Amino acid sequence: MEDKIDPKEHSVTPSLFKEWRSPRFGNSNPQKIESTVWEWLVRSKLCGYSSTQKMDGPSPFDEGPTWSFDRFGQTKTELPDGRIIYIGGEHEDHYDPDFYIYNDVIVEHPNGEFDFYCYPKTDFPPTDFHTATLVSNKIVLIGSLGYPQERVEASTQLYLLDLDDFKISPINSSGKSPRWIHCHEATLDPNQTFITITKGLVETGLDSPLRENIDDWKLDIESWTWQRLTDRKWPRWELTRKDKARNHIYDIRQALWSHEVNWKEHHEEDMARLEKAMGFSVDFNLVKALYDFDFTHESLVEDEEEHNVYWIYVDGVRVRFVEERYCLNVTVEGSLSNQTLTSMREQLISSLNELERATWVLKELKET
Repeated sequence: MEDKIDPKEHSVTPSLFKEWRSPRFGNSNPQKIESTVWEWLVRSKLCGYSSTQKMDGPSPFDEGPTWSFDRFGQTKTELPDGRIIYIGGEHEDHYDPDFYIYNDVIVEHPNGEFDFYCYPKTDFPPTDFHTATLVSNKIVLIGSLGYPQERVEASTQLYLLDLDDFKISPINSSGKSPRWIHCHEATLDPNQTFITITKGLVETGLDSPLRENIDDWKLDIESWTWQRLTDRKWPRWELTRKDKARNHIYDIRQALWSHEVNWKEHHEEDMARLEKAMGFSVDFNLVKALYDFDFTHESLVEDEEEHNVYWIYVDGVRVRFVEERYCLNVTVEGSLSNQTLTSMREQLISSLNELERATWVLKELKET
């Protein structure tokens, strides 16, 4: 399909590819770039590795990341005139040599042509997992994950893209914001006077895991004032191994899955890796019963869209479990008795200790 698009159709030669293979910042706000290499890469949707192999390009270990349109956390905004605006996003994971967070704007025209706009880093930082809300002839950009060293924990990133000249400007806001947020949802009210922010993840410090945003926030787009709409006092816990090592819950579930679908070869490989990493043969019954408590609750539900999210209902209250590499996050979405909460905490720690044969600790998360 797209990856079969011949670079020769766009007059892309190996030497031209080497000239344009690298991402770059703009020298002005904006700087319009014309690049047949980038146009080919947009149309082909090749990852950095594949385009490098196809064009016999230099290794990213030597020359840095390869430009790619194959991105996560990039926004796509369709305009009434048929244009599509793509903003930012990241390519690959942080450990990959082609990992890069972009700060560009790419315009796809109805006739299939593309415009590329680059920006100085000081005018528009590398941005991903943000939201882009169209308001008249402007796009409001809210939030970002960004590079760890560039995150500003206490504030929410806000920028405005002017569709008349494609200049990007920072927005100075006031009021209590959701802080450094990403992977959230933004909803514009029918009168186009405010944007509501829900869900998402919030930065809490370089040495701390990202925390789920459980409240709703309102941004007045006339005064650029934030307002907190909810203040949910939901009990939340973060469970981690005491030795701060990565847990094996995901790997155990993968091995269980390969067993249940009778994928014998993969299951044997999964089990061999697990036993080497954990030092013993895992008991699948323990992970199956991880959220099976001795008090009355409804059956466990697995989220159909997010593979690491599970929940149960206790006395009509949803209790959600999010399994991460270094922690297990628990959110009780309502009010339960202290007796039930204490029992749940104790049973969780006991079950995790037994599952991994390691000591787990629980931290109560407080809102700031």
